[in-house]
Amino acid sequence: MKSIAVDCLFLEDGTVRVRRIRTQENWLSVEQGRQWQDDIGRHLLIMFGNGSVQEILLRKETLIWELAAVYGSGTTVV
Repeated sequence: MKSIAVDCLFLEDGTVRVRRIRTQENWLSVEQGRQWQDDIGRHLLIMFGNGSVQEILLRKETLIWELAAVYGSGTTVV
């Protein structure tokens, strides 16, 4: 998995609100979908302006954000 930079807020209830992610040199605003937690870490679905949906993961053991999977139509951004 590829590590990425994420600008986000950690809320009091334990959820995460992602504002934007960095791809290469550019910061891109994203819309956020559902999120869940499992033994690996916290997973979030995000969507870019071109309709591309991607899953990002905050690994529990390293606290590093990673691109986990790509879903749906549109061009992959990361």
